Amino acid sequence: MRLPHVLGLVQAGGAGGRMDVLTMERAKPALPYAGHYQLLDVSLSALAASGIDDVWLSVQYQAGSLEEQVRNGRPWDLDRSVGGLRLIPPSQGGSTHEEGMAAGNADELYALRDQLRASDAELVLVLSADHIYRLDLGEVIETHLAKQAEVTVVTTDIGDTFAEDPGDHGVVQVNRLGRITEVEYKPEKPRGSLVVAEIFVYDVAVLVEVLEELHRELSDEAEDSGLGDFGEHLLPRLVARGKAYAHHHAGYWRDLGQPHHYLNAHLELVDRGLDLFDGGWPLRTSQPQGPPARVSAGAEVADSLLSPGCTVAGTVRRSVLGPDVVVEEGAVVEESVLIEGAVVRAGAQVRRSVVDAGSELADGAIVGSADLDLADPDAVVLVGRDSRVSTSLPAGARLAPGTTV
Repeated sequence: MRLPHVLGLVQAGGAGGRMDVLTMERAKPALPYAGHYQLLDVSLSALAASGIDDVWLSVQYQAGSLEEQVRNGRPWDLDRSVGGLRLIPPSQGGSTHEEGMAAGNADELYALRDQLRASDAELVLVLSADHIYRLDLGEVIETHLAKQAEVTVVTTDIGDTFAEDPGDHGVVQVNRLGRITEVEYKPEKPRGSLVVAEIFVYDVAVLVEVLEELHRELSDEAEDSGLGDFGEHLLPRLVARGKAYAHHHAGYWRDLGQPHHYLNAHLELVDRGLDLFDGGWPLRTSQPQGPPARVSAGAEVADSLLSPGCTVAGTVRRSVLGPDVVVEEGAVVEESVLIEGAVVRAGAQVRRSVVDAGSELADGAIVGSADLDLADPDAVVLVGRDSRVSTSLPAGARLAPGTTV
């Protein structure tokens, strides 16, 4: 059987406002993950492992933070003359905002419709860049071809997932043949916990046809294309056409779009929720290498991940430390994420918090607490990059980048 030409399209997203101070100066997909990786590495590594070598990266907010990260696609074997990695900057044609920013991921697809039409791709595999998973995307394409689908949607059941709410996602109903019969986008009262994992395979011709059809219907009612996110109009229309199918993913999947999910996903890493040590499915990155981490005599480190260049003389429990993080003797770090170059001075304590790059917690600083509710999206303490803290920060505290308190 002749295999179709598949284009991979990674949507690198908007402003990521729900991540608050962590995305004021970086795109959400550029957020560090597991110490020295970035969220975007997951999508690009999945494409590379699945043999998809024609990839578009659609960049929106803070595009510069992503351009530097991907380095022409070399870590994922995408630096090539034919196919390879192509960066797609914000463009006019979808949203009418002056800066060309899309007003949703379906609006972004509408803005790219002419480029999709002009490509020789028959299928486009669309991925969000802020989810964590391990999935053979070739199997999703096989499902799509076997079902002769117009769209195939990767679904996952989050019923038992800690702190996850199906109402934050698209919730679907699927019949015994795998056909999606109904979709509700971010419903107040979800009917079940089977959700859209924001990985899609579209027939390119059908996608462009439906996007333009919806635009004709909606554009008079909105300031932009009217398409918004995939779950508002695009996926419901494709479901109504009767050829939308589900590919169920039973493995690990997390949406890291909120602070408590970001922290919880790192705590799950400590418990091997996602195995980073699987040599058959490596997570690739363009981040530079550093010297080995150093743990001094008398330090206590338990159930934690330390990145290259870390220096630990204090206590670190159930935490993830990025490159060049320093934890001095007498300092305590518990159930927290410390991003590159953060420093915790002797006498400082940080618990259930995220401390961004280059920040310093002085002697006497108490950031977060051990009884902070990890299921509460507003409880995790966030310290923006290059901040200086010498006081106490209670649950829910947010420090903008460069703050001194």
